[in-house]
Amino acid sequence: MQILSNKSIYLCTRSIKKLSTLFLMLLPYLQAGRLEAGCDEAGRGCLAGPVFAAAVILPLDIEERIAHGESGLSLLNDSKQLTEKQRYQLRPIIEKEALAWAVGVCTHEEIDRLNILKASIEAMHRAVRGLTVRPEFLLIDGNRFYPFENLPHQTIVKGDGKMMSIAAASILAKTYRDDFMIKLHEEYPYYDWKTNKGYPTKKHRAGIALHGASPYHRTSFTLLREPQQLEIKFEE
Repeated sequence: MQILSNKSIYLCTRSIKKLSTLFLMLLPYLQAGRLEAGCDEAGRGCLAGPVFAAAVILPLDIEERIAHGESGLSLLNDSKQLTEKQRYQLRPIIEKEALAWAVGVCTHEEIDRLNILKASIEAMHRAVRGLTVRPEFLLIDGNRFYPFENLPHQTIVKGDGKMMSIAAASILAKTYRDDFMIKLHEEYPYYDWKTNKGYPTKKHRAGIALHGASPYHRTSFTLLREPQQLEIKFEE
């Protein structure tokens, strides 16, 4: 029986990690040679603040650039799988290397008026409208979308973990919204927005219970859970 040395085990582990990276690599496009804009949103499940969306068109040869070490997007991934530091490191690289990118926003008032689904899609429309290069096709994270002008589109469930352009859009939407909520925290520190970014954490809801809702809270959302009633059973 052959016993592997620590060095051999280390080299094997490195090889497995490299292979895993190759198999998990995001797809650069849905159809080669077509200008595709990836779209994603951030903040749908929050109790406060706007919903942000981004649209990103990556170069047609982005896969080759990464393979030859000519791109800084080799670590590109779904924003939820990255650390905050990695997201902010990737943001300027995405903005530099993209053929075009834009961010769209729908306010909390618009969310309350339209509903969160329609507001999220409208934010995506605004992002696409802001692109300086017109795409030929839209790749949409999720399973719902309203057509934008005459552009064809494809919805992709968990697309931010499958397509490079959607992953890039998820990073821009997430970081720009985080910046917005951190700024709001300075005005309303009771809700811990610098940490939870408006999501329904215990500390956020405790702040609402103690101080009431802020002008930035979404009134169409359930801000506080209904207190659970204690059911008492009596013996017959």
